[in-house]
Amino acid sequence: MTNDIPGIKSSDVILIIGSDTTSAHPVIGSRIKYVVRHQNVKLIVIDPKKIDIADYATIYARQRCGSDVAVLNGIMHLIIKNNWYDKEYVEERCEGFEDLKKVVSEYTPQKVEKLSGIPEKQLQEIAQLFGTAPTASLYYAMGITQHTTGTDNVWSTANLQMLCGNLGKEGGGVNPLRGQCNVQGACDMGALPNVYPGYQKVIDETARQKFEKAWGKKLPEKVGLTVTEMLKAADEGKVKALYIMGENPVLSDPDINHVRKSLEKLDLLVVQDIFMTETAEFADVVFPASSFAEKDGLYTNTERRVQRLRKAVKSPGKSKEDWVILQKLANAMGSDWNYKTACDIQDEICSLTPQYGGITWDRVDEEGLQWPCPTKEHPGTPFLHKGKFARGKGLMKGIEFKEPNELPCKEYPITLTTGRVLQQFHTGTMSRKSQGLNNLAGPMVMISVQDAETIGVSNGEKVKVISRRGEIEAPAFVTKRIGKGTVFVPFHYREAAANLLTNPAVDPVSKIPEYKVCAVKIAKA
Repeated sequence: MTNDIPGIKSSDVILIIGSDTTSAHPVIGSRIKYVVRHQNVKLIVIDPKKIDIADYATIYARQRCGSDVAVLNGIMHLIIKNNWYDKEYVEERCEGFEDLKKVVSEYTPQKVEKLSGIPEKQLQEIAQLFGTAPTASLYYAMGITQHTTGTDNVWSTANLQMLCGNLGKEGGGVNPLRGQCNVQGACDMGALPNVYPGYQKVIDETARQKFEKAWGKKLPEKVGLTVTEMLKAADEGKVKALYIMGENPVLSDPDINHVRKSLEKLDLLVVQDIFMTETAEFADVVFPASSFAEKDGLYTNTERRVQRLRKAVKSPGKSKEDWVILQKLANAMGSDWNYKTACDIQDEICSLTPQYGGITWDRVDEEGLQWPCPTKEHPGTPFLHKGKFARGKGLMKGIEFKEPNELPCKEYPITLTTGRVLQQFHTGTMSRKSQGLNNLAGPMVMISVQDAETIGVSNGEKVKVISRRGEIEAPAFVTKRIGKGTVFVPFHYREAAANLLTNPAVDPVSKIPEYKVCAVKIAKA
């Protein structure tokens, strides 16, 4: 997030697009609901489902799955046409405006209605409310990123916020909501194939030499593989071994049948986790790890806040903290790592990662610190880009709308989208150990009243959902909250795994799969 969670109260208008905030991010969802109810903040929600937080919205708009670029371009078209944009901000702090203006000029309300399904009048209401707001914030999640056009979607959100002068101010910003605990921290620490900690690029010789000197090892000059590329390479026999930590791709990755096939081809699969997951069942070696309550360390949350984690209980059995397992393995392979505590590791992070330079173990207490925090005297940074952008001027770019990789057709006439429910978490590795949560939420297919009538199914009756890659059965949840021609399936459940159906096609830049749109057919089971 460019901005912080407390800053939500400083927004005049909040736009949520591609995020079921109250289900997937309930803490932030509750903050947004509070300011809407008690501080007269206006809320706009754009989502294919009428999610719960839409009940609090001044405007709720239902777009066709995968049409986000068209919608955002349409909003910007109207903001520019009506001179609602921040001209001074754009002139002083941005470049590429003419390119953006030229592209969005084609996205008239009439055209956007045809592409997205959002009525002209409603699009105009959204543009006016957002474009005339003194301060507007934008929140998105995987409903924006998990597309073959995910990079385009994200760039479009940045275009909109630069256009309206909402980047670099309290209560504004572009705010991606991270999908799991410490995803932000993992990325910050270089758990990506193209960067070292602090987003220092692998292909940057100066950065590489810095880490070679610190670690006393020659480091590769090439960018590595993403998760989706690793599994593809395993299927092709190019990757022989995988080490998977705290991840469950047998349920979380698209086209599960292909994932299983790829894992079975490996010479060696090592899984490090706190439970025997569906992926661990394929493993040659399983390392039992400690849970969050059984270790010391630091987490970085969605607002870039680094927070202290304190060990509360002893780890059961032979399970160990992740860094201890990694150090033991590294030393067994001939290295000489000698970390004594998690604090030692944080000291190294401070010395090598500029954004974390001042985030020492002792300074991170109850409230934490937000990076960038380059020195021990720095107070941390609640919101980014104040006064100027890190690159100098913000880069606007005209983005043309592209259709999803797989569209409905005569054989597969329905669009499937996937996501979460409040009562379960991710692949259920932890949450499904609770029978109470299982009693509250189980497998289901959310289907419109019209589609349910067409196939002759009533609420609670089993529905079969079939794609080009597989099929599942689950009870129908018949509701007016989803539109005709679209079904929603949560991906938490092994017995009705949504990702048996999903499309493995990926965004060409980020390599993120298109979980949010694929073509299916449905029938009464």
